[in-house]
Amino acid sequence: MFQSFSILIYLDYNATTPCAPEVLQAMLPYFSQKYGNAASKTHAFGWQADEAVKLAGQQIAGLLNCETEEIIYTSGATESCNLALKGVMERMKGFGNHIITCATEHKAVLDTCEALKKQGADITYLPVNAEGHINLQELEAAINSQTVMIALMYANNETGVIHPVAEIGALARSRRVYFFCDATQAVGKIDVDLQRDNIDLMAFSAHKFYGPKGVGALYVNRKKPRVQLLEQIHGGRHQNGLRSGTLNVPGIVGMGKAAEFAMREEHRRQMQRLQQLRDKLEEALLQLPGATLNGDTKTRLPHVSNIAFQGIKAERLVSRLGADVAFSVGSACTSAQQKASHVLQAMGLDEQRIEGSVRLSLGIFTTDEEISYAIKRISETVLSLPRVA
Repeated sequence: MFQSFSILIYLDYNATTPCAPEVLQAMLPYFSQKYGNAASKTHAFGWQADEAVKLAGQQIAGLLNCETEEIIYTSGATESCNLALKGVMERMKGFGNHIITCATEHKAVLDTCEALKKQGADITYLPVNAEGHINLQELEAAINSQTVMIALMYANNETGVIHPVAEIGALARSRRVYFFCDATQAVGKIDVDLQRDNIDLMAFSAHKFYGPKGVGALYVNRKKPRVQLLEQIHGGRHQNGLRSGTLNVPGIVGMGKAAEFAMREEHRRQMQRLQQLRDKLEEALLQLPGATLNGDTKTRLPHVSNIAFQGIKAERLVSRLGADVAFSVGSACTSAQQKASHVLQAMGLDEQRIEGSVRLSLGIFTTDEEISYAIKRISETVLSLPRVA
């Protein structure tokens, strides 16, 4: 018999994750006891904060296989995407004006590209197939003498589909163009190695892998090729002149601890467990009439499922279950706008299938019991909703 849960079952981990308890504990002293400004170089309070930031940098660099000096702290992945795209394109004026990206990128990339287009940039939007994959031959053919950057995400936030990042990086390196990767959904969940993948710039955010909100980072390659970009926030020349502003020491400490947590074998086993739970969820829900999976079923994140219930309005399903099970219709960053998923549209899905699609994403605090209850409630609700002709 299923028990009645007094709190929501949370299946929206791609939108945000809760802070891991050890992350919160690591952060707390830097709010009230060790409250120094890391830029204060003349006293112990500042030295203490600076040491904490350096340690966090080592933890993050260890997770990603890079140098601590290559990590630029930001307010989150959206700012990181803006700094990467605008910073590079402004710095490279006169050398090229072309960016290659993809129709299924996050709006943080797509909207920034549109802003750059209004300033004269030439943007190529690669299409994807029905599984959400780009064609590498089309990518190579799109590179021209004016191409400055390839901007392609690591893993899609709606479907979990993973791009062939290492191959993209190798192609970019061979053609002497920068490779910028929005890895917001990948860092801390799957193995991300900046050197193996030949990534020159990479955006990520702490709150996607059990760290705090309001802090993220941009990796900027300082080796070959040494990336050059212009700062977008002025006022103090902090962080090697690339991003001014007082560092969010508690947030950075939390992100460092979350990175350390992600490197543990225990965490890797958790991701294997989540894949098993995700598969259990999918197997049950796909028994429902008209239920189908969206996107590649193999090359994807282990904890994400995008399912379409043909003839059902997904918004009504989410609304009906809001007091029991929390999940989303699409990206958390765009769901408030009530627009059809641009990701599913780019994959060529028909309107009715898109309208019936939901994203379910699991996390390390998800239990087998919760998945069993979610299956029961979602199944009951899908069967009870009127079908759209």
